[in-house]
Amino acid sequence: MFANRREAGRRLAAQLTGLPREHLVVVGLPRGGVPVAFEIADALGAPLDVIVVRKLGVPYQRELAMGAIGEDGVRIVNQDVLRHARVSEADFEAVEALERSELARRARRFRSGTTRVPLEGRTALIVDDGIATGSTAAAACQVARGHGAERVILAAPVAPPSAIRALHAVADDVVVLASPEWLGAIGEFYDDFTQTADDEVIGFLEQARARPAS
Repeated sequence: MFANRREAGRRLAAQLTGLPREHLVVVGLPRGGVPVAFEIADALGAPLDVIVVRKLGVPYQRELAMGAIGEDGVRIVNQDVLRHARVSEADFEAVEALERSELARRARRFRSGTTRVPLEGRTALIVDDGIATGSTAAAACQVARGHGAERVILAAPVAPPSAIRALHAVADDVVVLASPEWLGAIGEFYDDFTQTADDEVIGFLEQARARPAS
């Protein structure tokens, strides 16, 4: 169990101290991954940024991911979920259109006129508050690769073994603290899993930018 996202970030940071610090960029997945990533970036003396991704939830079971989308047109489709949930092409496209709109809104809001931290030739350490199916994490990896990241590492407090195995196909390494065979909801592993607000995400990014360079 983790007390909250920031405590989870500090515990995760302790497992990442062996990473080479040179050319490292910590990237949080908004919104819940950003408090975790903030603690890791602070502990490692690395810059903090975000990659905006959105889960595509099954229309009648929104927590079940049938895919994910990311910035720059990245699109991940989970064919197994589509087949078992019997989601039509029209329903999938309707969910994707709605999430594309929200993704664009969040990207504009979180960046607040600032430029991305460059990833070209660097190591992108992508952080979330937990990984269920891995669709959004996989989308984030594709975005990071598209921006020229030389190495991509995924880190999360909790993820099931099936997701970890699948994510090794898109990430150079995957680091987790807890790996239960069955994962119902990520929030079950936190005492406090209060939703992270947009303003909190912006606050973490502003605090990170204001830190002296390591």
